[in-house]
Amino acid sequence: MIDRDDLRASVSAGIVTEAQAAALVSLAHSRSGARENLAPGDEPFELFKGFNEIFIVVGLSILAMGWIGIVTFWIAQDPLQIRDTLMYSSVAGAVALWTLSEYFIRRRRMVAPAIALAVLFAANAAYGLAGAFSELFMVAQGDNSSLPMPFALATLALFIFWFRFRVPFALALIALGAFGVAIIIAGNSSGSPQSIEDLFLLSAGGPFAWITLALGLVVFGVAMTFDMSDPHRVTRRAANGFWLHVVAAPALVNTIALTLLDREESWSNTALVAVLTLFALVAIIIDRRSFLIAAIGYTVILTATIFEGDGAVFTVFFLGVVLLFLGARWEKIRTRLLALLPGFVPLHRLPPSHVTKA
Repeated sequence: MIDRDDLRASVSAGIVTEAQAAALVSLAHSRSGARENLAPGDEPFELFKGFNEIFIVVGLSILAMGWIGIVTFWIAQDPLQIRDTLMYSSVAGAVALWTLSEYFIRRRRMVAPAIALAVLFAANAAYGLAGAFSELFMVAQGDNSSLPMPFALATLALFIFWFRFRVPFALALIALGAFGVAIIIAGNSSGSPQSIEDLFLLSAGGPFAWITLALGLVVFGVAMTFDMSDPHRVTRRAANGFWLHVVAAPALVNTIALTLLDREESWSNTALVAVLTLFALVAIIIDRRSFLIAAIGYTVILTATIFEGDGAVFTVFFLGVVLLFLGARWEKIRTRLLALLPGFVPLHRLPPSHVTKA
């Protein structure tokens, strides 16, 4: 570990400047604030660093509502110029959001404002590009054939935002944007999905469930690329992986879960538990609680809102017991599981196991 005396000696020796030493101290304090109270092997997660960030997010939210009100007022004054109003207001909004991002993200390194600005930038790009390139009157009548290009451009704009500011949450929005574009394209070619079952049931007509499954695999693969490049979870790449896992898990698990829960066979709930067990094993091996909790949490929501019956109730109860057990014994289970893996598994690119005495 490098302490302040080491930094002072480095400055005196001319290895680093005083400004560089101060920047290192600031970075160390920032990182320790997020990690110093974590147990070994715990998964870093941070939504905000202090109440001042919440204060700023509230300000951004109020500012956005005011801006929406102004744009709505302009449209009401001249409805025939709605396309120009959306375009110009979106350009002005993008400039304002980019400037705020330079200050709050690049300079102040704030977490919660970064998430809020990513959401606002995505929404601003979506409505501006939709206003510029889509046929608004056709969309109002249910014809979405003109929407894929503006939404794809909005997703590209959000990627540029991420490339500049490296906000991990923006990657989750990019994944959702890609999913939305794919679903719209599929809907234009084979008809819009009539219900949520059409989106997730592999047995339903149309390609929606297969698109969901394929995109889930792609997002999971990208998340693992970030994770395996930072196995000790000390850089922003780990946070990128975290948010991508939150998107990938529902896309993967819920497609399978809905397909199994939709069946009336007695073995469907048993098969669902087996599938979730497999995903739990994957989550433990890659040490991603976020992947497992997103998968199971969304499955529980679907079970409670869409499906009924004693089997679903007992399945939810069983999943709750499993989560509590894993939360208490995660590291011990992971250590034993890693020891059983074959030699070709790149364990050096997975988080190390940390076992403490009970």
